[in-house]
Amino acid sequence: MSQSRPAITVVIPIFNEEAVLPELLARLTAVFDAASGYAWRALFVDDGSADRSAERLREQLSHEPRFGLIELSRNFGHQAALRAGLAHAGDADAVVTMDADLQDPPECLPELAAAWQAGAEVVLAVRRSREERGWRRIGFDLFHRVFGQLVDFPIERNTGTFGLLSRPAVAAFNQLPESHRFFPGLRTWVGFKRSEVFYDRKERAAGQPTQTMRRLVRYALDGLFSFSHLPLRVVTMMGLCVAGIGFALGLFFITRRLFGIEVAQTGFTTLVTLVLFLGGVQLIGIGVLGEYLGRIYDEVKRRPGYIVKRKSGLE
Repeated sequence: MSQSRPAITVVIPIFNEEAVLPELLARLTAVFDAASGYAWRALFVDDGSADRSAERLREQLSHEPRFGLIELSRNFGHQAALRAGLAHAGDADAVVTMDADLQDPPECLPELAAAWQAGAEVVLAVRRSREERGWRRIGFDLFHRVFGQLVDFPIERNTGTFGLLSRPAVAAFNQLPESHRFFPGLRTWVGFKRSEVFYDRKERAAGQPTQTMRRLVRYALDGLFSFSHLPLRVVTMMGLCVAGIGFALGLFFITRRLFGIEVAQTGFTTLVTLVLFLGGVQLIGIGVLGEYLGRIYDEVKRRPGYIVKRKSGLE
């Protein structure tokens, strides 16, 4: 951009967030007005919302030139919406990615920008604490504890969508072609000089979470299978162990027969146990291979990650 002030675009995926939009827009506007040292712009990506989210955003655009809107043709998912926002960030000097539910507080935006101005090309917003309770809190904590031990290279714990990418980092992101995207992993994979900003993650400002348990599990599996070969290695080790046990049992029974100490017995329970055990191991192996093959199949189809229906306020 031609402004002398650094230009920062805030990319925010939207999916059925009508209830939280008034407070989100008000807080973003207040932050943009207060942090006048930057040329701020918010780019909302409506991911096929079924409520009036897109309509309310279009109304806001009429009197707020710093807001823009991309509407996707249907619900492609949170990662696809992020991808669309990064692709349409234009020539911004830096891009902030955040969720719309205000669990990521807009008031942290100047702090992220300050860390970027200090020399970091990727600024991570690290959760110092979180107010969520119940099964979602347990699931998130368990995921962050276990995931770091499974992936093939270290990914920062307690980080998510919230953070800042410099223009070179955004350009690197936009070159990544894969369909099954795990944003924190890709952000680590692209590299660049990094910095951290700590914040306290709040409860949703309004409405219900739009990420269902099924979507969260799928997202976790995308992260695991995209950044780890450990499941394949585990299946290989299970196969070697089963083969070793089978070889040992075979040698044991052959030895008994050679020394004439074979005792006649039906062995029905042993046979059933071995068959069920081997069948279970095989099915697990097929399932793991299927997860990888399914993702390979999606990648080779080369379908676009999203389809844009309408753009507003991007002139």
